[in-house]
Amino acid sequence: MKESDFSWARPKDKKKYTTRPYEEVPITELSPGALSHLVWGENIMVSFLTMKAGSIFPLHSHPQEQIMIVVDGYCDEVIEDKIYRVQKGDLIHLPANIMHGAFIREADCKVIDIFSPVREDYRQRYWKQKNSR
Repeated sequence: MKESDFSWARPKDKKKYTTRPYEEVPITELSPGALSHLVWGENIMVSFLTMKAGSIFPLHSHPQEQIMIVVDGYCDEVIEDKIYRVQKGDLIHLPANIMHGAFIREADCKVIDIFSPVREDYRQRYWKQKNSR
């Protein structure tokens, strides 16, 4: 493979495959204090999530497998009745149907959540909030 075998994508071409979630994707409130920029394809969803200081992400489970990457701050993640302190750089693997939630302490916690398959409840929440703006 040589770079000279290819041409540079034009701005209109770039839009077909790329986005800037924090700038181009509207915020969806997942629960009080949990604000996300949701992006999805056919089989995967990515949530660029900010959980606000002092909030609680309620206990829940879902049939999707989840990977959570902490990109800034920390939170106390509840997984099956145990509390885990997770901070910037940590990755959590949550199998399908596992009960989990989080306490967000004195600073915001920013994470990237990856779900497979797509969370239809989040997709519906996105469209409902987008259409009500």
